Amino acid sequence: MTETRIPSVLFVCQKNGGKSQMAAALLRAAAGDTVTVHSAGTKPGAALNAQSVESLAQLGVDVGDEHPKLITAEMLAAADVVVVLGTEAKVDEVPGTTFETWITDEPYERGIQGMERMRLVRDDIRARVDELLARLQG
Repeated sequence: MTETRIPSVLFVCQKNGGKSQMAAALLRAAAGDTVTVHSAGTKPGAALNAQSVESLAQLGVDVGDEHPKLITAEMLAAADVVVVLGTEAKVDEVPGTTFETWITDEPYERGIQGMERMRLVRDDIRARVDELLARLQG
């Protein structure tokens, strides 16, 4: 009997309060126990972005007891895929690990604010997460 290896994904942004937490929650919800998912920040904030959490709840996705946390060398070493969301977070690549940068939709640049902005960001990240999951399961 062949043991199936579970891939590990680490999502990173600067504050680990919004986009990386959103991506992690969406992948956990979509993949269940078929992918190990973590998120971290290069300069973690004090709390999760409330609108980010609310936008996920609108889809029935719960972030659980997640909180902003600092990225560690151990997290990087354990990840098969590291996804950096945006351009603010700077992460040194680890040989043998796949690194991706997702430049997500920024509706505020078009004057869109509040929950409408957060839903657009969420939907962009959700589409990218679905595509990543399809590759991991491929």
